[in-house]
Amino acid sequence: MSSLFPALTEGPTDRPALRFGDRSLTYGQLAAAAGVTAGRIRGAGRVAVWATPALETAVAVVAALEAGVAVVPLNPKSGEKELGHILADSAPSAVLTAPGSELPSPLGDLPRIDVDPQGTGTIAPARSVTPDDAALVVYTSGTTGPPKGAVLPRRAIATTLDALADAWQWTGDDVLVHGLPLFHVHGLVLGILGPLRRGGSVRHLGRFTTEGVTRELNDGATMLFGVPTMYHRIAQTLPDDPELAKALAHARLLVSGSAALPVHDHERIAAATGRRVIERYGMTETLMNTSVRADGEPRAGTVGVPLPGVELRLVEEDGAPITSYDGETVGEIQVRGPNLFTEYLNRPDATAAAFTADGWFRTGDMAVRDPDGYVRIVGRKATDLIKSGGYKIGAGEIENALLEHPGVREAAVTGEPDADLGERIVAWIVPADPQSPPPIDELADHVARRLAPHKRPRVVHHLDALPRNDMGKIMKRALTRD
Repeated sequence: MSSLFPALTEGPTDRPALRFGDRSLTYGQLAAAAGVTAGRIRGAGRVAVWATPALETAVAVVAALEAGVAVVPLNPKSGEKELGHILADSAPSAVLTAPGSELPSPLGDLPRIDVDPQGTGTIAPARSVTPDDAALVVYTSGTTGPPKGAVLPRRAIATTLDALADAWQWTGDDVLVHGLPLFHVHGLVLGILGPLRRGGSVRHLGRFTTEGVTRELNDGATMLFGVPTMYHRIAQTLPDDPELAKALAHARLLVSGSAALPVHDHERIAAATGRRVIERYGMTETLMNTSVRADGEPRAGTVGVPLPGVELRLVEEDGAPITSYDGETVGEIQVRGPNLFTEYLNRPDATAAAFTADGWFRTGDMAVRDPDGYVRIVGRKATDLIKSGGYKIGAGEIENALLEHPGVREAAVTGEPDADLGERIVAWIVPADPQSPPPIDELADHVARRLAPHKRPRVVHHLDALPRNDMGKIMKRALTRD
């Protein structure tokens, strides 16, 4: 299989590739630095990468992929128990890290390779690799047990990034800015490997700030990737920051992912900048499945249409495919295509359970689909599908409705057992004014007017903040009564 990054050996060597703060590499320098590290790990089965938001992480991952070695990205915020599980499960032969990094004790016995971004070597052809060879082993969040390692093959990386290039008209002339973590698909695959596959460049903020976004977009960046918490901060800042509004208006593409962006934030950003944020939908196991296209309608609240090469269907609870899409019928998303993972490492039971007999991956995400193919996610099957009074209700649309109330800053919706309804709808609210939270009757009427009476919350809990993970996703399993 050819290189995932042709620009490393083809084209101008002085073309900007990576920038982290005041540290940067051209394609020629990246090829030289990756060549040194690739030479040190060639022939290894897997290597771990201590995935801090730093230049060394990007160099390490590129080096391993060029050497034909699979990468296990490690979250620097992981606890020792989780790290111990990941290392025992994936058995990497070494850990690649920035010089001077202090590594926790579970990594103490693993050979350490310090990555030198200023190193000089050459990219030699990798051992014979195939499209189905492992590129990454990315560990899932482990909400129902220890994290599972999703093995992503080289073909999945290539096909997802090429499909996004088609959907987003992404070229080597684009300059991407983001501040996402690099141990996850969003920040690493889309945010670092994506620009490098196109022959473009990426500027990583290190830590997301609206000031950093303004600076980079005003200095030639064309694309911004973020998660909803970042766009929420942008939406809140825009009224008092005309420079930010001007910078966003100049961007070619604003993309949000990893969780649903509330419609309220969509509208606030569009009103201030004249630009629409587009959303896409993916998972660790599938990489990207759908997106709003750059040349399509940026319909707030949807994740667009299936990407080239991706088959997508909705199914009923009994697995029967939904054959007519009306924008209302809720079903589980199942996908097929070259973008999928090959297995959960060392977990043949979990791998088999994740697929249907004819090869469709069960995502566990619930959605509705419009007649023209647009997909709207309504939540996770396990935590966001509420069965109340004979109706199947997605938590996401209720959350969006609640966020339109001026007294609500953040909102999450869950279901809890109810003797009469089966489940009743419960709202978890961060009030805009903690001293004067909106009462339950007011919120219930607000939702009923916008959606339907059977979708109104029956219980409201007030919180100081919603529990979220590193990617900004609300951790609903942590929402429990005191």
